[in-house]
Amino acid sequence: MSRLKISAISYLNTAPLMWDFEHAEAGAELVANYDISYTIPSACAEALRAGTADIGIIPAAAYATVPDLVIIPDVAIAARRAVRSILLVGKRSVDPLSKQTLSEGPVSKEPWSKEQWLKQVRTVALDTSSLTSVALAKILFAKWLGGERDYAAMAPDLDAMLGVCDAALLIGDPALQVDRTRYFTLDLAEEWVARTGKSFVFAFWAIRKQALAGRNGRAIAEVFKKSRDHGLSPKRLEAIAQEWAPRLGLTVEVIRVYLTHNIHYYLDPPCLEGLGLYYRLGAEVGALPPTPEFQFV
Repeated sequence: MSRLKISAISYLNTAPLMWDFEHAEAGAELVANYDISYTIPSACAEALRAGTADIGIIPAAAYATVPDLVIIPDVAIAARRAVRSILLVGKRSVDPLSKQTLSEGPVSKEPWSKEQWLKQVRTVALDTSSLTSVALAKILFAKWLGGERDYAAMAPDLDAMLGVCDAALLIGDPALQVDRTRYFTLDLAEEWVARTGKSFVFAFWAIRKQALAGRNGRAIAEVFKKSRDHGLSPKRLEAIAQEWAPRLGLTVEVIRVYLTHNIHYYLDPPCLEGLGLYYRLGAEVGALPPTPEFQFV
């Protein structure tokens, strides 16, 4: 039987999930059974839609748009608090009229507060790498942050994005690399948890139903769970932190905390509850189509 084609994401937060697939210690069996390619989240979903991949770590939003998928249970990229890699970013500037009018005397040069900044945001550049975070931003604005804004899809180049829009949505490694002392930032996972009390799921493994024909789905799911478990062992997390810190220009400690504190790698009941709410609100505000019931391997 031919090897299953995996479409994976080349971000830091997927490194623990990919441990067995990327390290020889896992044995030749994975090499014989799986063929891996790397891309960005939105393209991963398109590979499943087109049938050029059999298994993908898809953005959660893609489950609403790509037909005939089943979910590998228990494995996810999720957050139960601030995630740090899904950010709405805006320039730090002064609002000369925020405190007084010109007729009242000298112009104030006090910086905006974050709340004042959000009120001034009218246009938002949306990272084309993402699907889930784009819908999340639209949900947050529509439900809690003052209503829908004008959105523009753009490549994840912060300077270019802020050159044409008031704020920019960045995801993944580019968001982690933002110097947050220079900008206003809103962590979208943190905002979601604060507003809903629910965990948030950004991505999970999904398989095309056609690819499971003649195969043991439970055994395949176990391969991905074991890879996650191996990657999350302290020794291997430290190896990941040491490898990725120079690659991203971040400290080992920042990487370590991100992988152990900010990212939650389990598609557990609280995450499924939050995911269900995300799908309902996404459909309610027009950010997502109606989503099918969860189907697992």
